[in-house]
Amino acid sequence: MTNRRQARLKNLGEVEQSVMDYIWSYGASTAESCREALAASRPMKDSTIRTVLRRLEEKGYLTHEVEGRTFIYKAADGRQNVAVRAVKNIIDRLCGGSAEELVLGMVDSEVLNPKQLEHLARRIAERSAAGQIGTAKKEKKS
Repeated sequence: MTNRRQARLKNLGEVEQSVMDYIWSYGASTAESCREALAASRPMKDSTIRTVLRRLEEKGYLTHEVEGRTFIYKAADGRQNVAVRAVKNIIDRLCGGSAEELVLGMVDSEVLNPKQLEHLARRIAERSAAGQIGTAKKEKKS
């Protein structure tokens, strides 16, 4: 068994984030459907959206398949998994690997309030009782 660490994803620019939000919400997409969907808020030329999609693929956020001559782009990983990896990176780099330090900092800075913490504690307890905590790691080892 090898212990492969997932590569750290590079940060997203504003336009890249808009494209990823679209693909995470609507699923696999062509460059044209992305461009059309984002036209109201972010008008882009065809060459621009293709460049953005190519860069997202280079950064590891997207993959593509070819149907005929059309590239179909899809997210390489789900939004939640990407968020978890980003937070893990923050914990490792800025909090000395301590998730507790991050959460306490969020409480101290009023990002999380006691009511939200209680809600999180209940959800963690429910998942723990249902045996759902740690299942992702167990499944990967199999």
